[in-house]
Amino acid sequence: MKKTIIAMAASGALLYACGAKEEKTENMNPFFEAYDTPFEVPPFDKIENEHFSPAIMEGIKQHQAEIDAIVNNPEDPTFANTIEAMEKSGELLAKVSSVFYNFNSANTNDTIQAIAKELAPEISKHSDNISLNEKLFARVNSIWEMKDNLGLNAEQQKLLEKTYKSFVRNGANLNEADKEKLRKINSRLSVWSLTFGQNLLEETNAFKLFVDNEADLAGLPQELRDAAKADAKAAGEEEKWLFTLQNPSIMPFLQYAENRELRKQIWEAYQSRANKDNDKDNKAILVETANLRREKAQLLGYKNHADYVLEESMAKTSEQVYDLLNQLWTPALAKAQQEKNEMQAIVTAEGKDFNIEPWDWRFYEEKLRQQKFNLDEQEVKPYFALDKVQDGVFMVVKNLFGLTFEEIKDIPTYHPDAKAYEVKEADGTHVGVLYMDFHPRPSKRGGAWMTSYRPQQTIDGERKAPVISIVCNFSKPTGDAPALLTFDEVTTFFHEFGHALHGLLSNVQYRSLAGTSVPRDFVELPSQIMENWATEPEVLKQYAIHYKTGEPIPDELIEKLKNSGTFGQGFATTEYLAASLLDLDYHTQEKEIVGSANDFEKASLEKIGLMGEIIPRYRSTYFQHIFAGGYSSGYYSYIWSGVLDTDAFQAFKETDLFNPEVALAFRKEILERGGTDEPMKMYVNFRGAEPKIDALLKKRGLDQVSVDRTK
Repeated sequence: MKKTIIAMAASGALLYACGAKEEKTENMNPFFEAYDTPFEVPPFDKIENEHFSPAIMEGIKQHQAEIDAIVNNPEDPTFANTIEAMEKSGELLAKVSSVFYNFNSANTNDTIQAIAKELAPEISKHSDNISLNEKLFARVNSIWEMKDNLGLNAEQQKLLEKTYKSFVRNGANLNEADKEKLRKINSRLSVWSLTFGQNLLEETNAFKLFVDNEADLAGLPQELRDAAKADAKAAGEEEKWLFTLQNPSIMPFLQYAENRELRKQIWEAYQSRANKDNDKDNKAILVETANLRREKAQLLGYKNHADYVLEESMAKTSEQVYDLLNQLWTPALAKAQQEKNEMQAIVTAEGKDFNIEPWDWRFYEEKLRQQKFNLDEQEVKPYFALDKVQDGVFMVVKNLFGLTFEEIKDIPTYHPDAKAYEVKEADGTHVGVLYMDFHPRPSKRGGAWMTSYRPQQTIDGERKAPVISIVCNFSKPTGDAPALLTFDEVTTFFHEFGHALHGLLSNVQYRSLAGTSVPRDFVELPSQIMENWATEPEVLKQYAIHYKTGEPIPDELIEKLKNSGTFGQGFATTEYLAASLLDLDYHTQEKEIVGSANDFEKASLEKIGLMGEIIPRYRSTYFQHIFAGGYSSGYYSYIWSGVLDTDAFQAFKETDLFNPEVALAFRKEILERGGTDEPMKMYVNFRGAEPKIDALLKKRGLDQVSVDRTK
């Protein structure tokens, strides 16, 4: 998943110091000086928690002064003195915000979380002060009305359109009473978003399953045991094994642990996060969030929040999204039912008398994989050492785009786990800086994402290079073994690197149009297309190297991976679609949700007929994507982009995996152009036609599923 820090204007911060102490803090604040670091990356080694609030305060002050200067300019409004001037404003605020909010996601602490919550209403207020400024909008509107006579190039036209629509979509046309309502809604939403994420992080970190009987580890791979032993020792329990709700711990536990009661215990903890009626419960927060979003959308003239969001997407309407998801739902559910029946047969063959439950699914799915394909994931993992997978990613990107990656040792990093790389063109030209941060820790939220510390832009005719970061939660090294990735983690690495390329290769004029500043249902195209190279045999042979023997992955194992390529796609697609439909159901409401989140979720899942053995990929109380991550009404975008990426990859498969002409076209028409044109137009420029769903159905093994149409 992508994480974007919105550089526009955060607002009024709180005073934490006064008098001489305040003056001393400001004089020493690294944000108040030009970054004297390699490639002007943030001076992470000098940044302290106490620096954020004063810097944000000053950033707001400067930004507001810049906006006031635009508003009070006695000259007639022009593209340069209004639209471009706005684009260039708020530089300090963007500079501080990018670091602060990235810290809050990847290296947070109690102080940062408290600052974020205290600043949220003030930031919302400042943003509204700009969006609802009547005189400022009057200048923007006058330029919009004469846009056809200004001789603007395509990128300038897009910036004008984006600026104008942003004002309208943020309430510029409302009357004063409704503007005041909007301000209150925005302020409350900003706080609830932060609170939701903080509650989830604390709930995830709070659960610890200590195992003190080695017999209860039956079935678990050795590296998972070693990791659990190390985690227990770090927690002061040297004679035990510790399992947590971090993905590298819980997912293999559910996949391999023979102790069914312990599987149930950890699964119950995972699926009930922030849903325990305690002070970290998210049920009331998410219902109020959904209701506030609906209220805001209707205040702005839309039927519901989904209509508001999707207006600026490729899909355009919720009907279009429902149509796509429903096309996939029936065959996906049918395939999941087939998978369940096959697993239930294994339970019966073992002489056991129980029905498959959610905490059994991954365990028996692994048994079924071994039975059908003679493939054990533990047989594959030794070939996926993290450093070798990284080499493979670098190799693919070099072959496609000529880029090279050189680690920078003498450069500030925000955490010891994070490493920095200089990215260069084949001729040595600097492209940007890439940070990569791979392993879980309590200060980092779950999942994987790409973000930016500085987006690309062009200043005085020169390209200002971006500073991009990839943040993941991959398995750690254990004992004498390096970090060994699951195949899912391998594809996640390739996925996030695709997002990174979108940010790194951006080559536009304006930062607000750079890189990943595109609609949600288009942003996953560059990431998901990269996943395709991870599975190609000729690529696997180059990076899948056994960490002990140094031997490349054998053809026999590659064939097993290929044959099992669509295995488990019933479950994977069904749990994903259930979450996507749940997201839409929350955000297509036209009246207030009055019941509980649990009741709403239950009704949503019953409506689509989700089988009881599967829950949505994200249940409501930990659905961070939509309640704290910017994907509301947009979680469907992964499957929408899946239609694009499977179709786009055919352009390589039909010619050559590293066809230089196709790679150059993808770079020039997609990766470099950011949000400077309509997504479908850019896609057609690359591919020559709009995509069809057929390739996606085939890739997921849903094209030949037998479906009972009489039900």
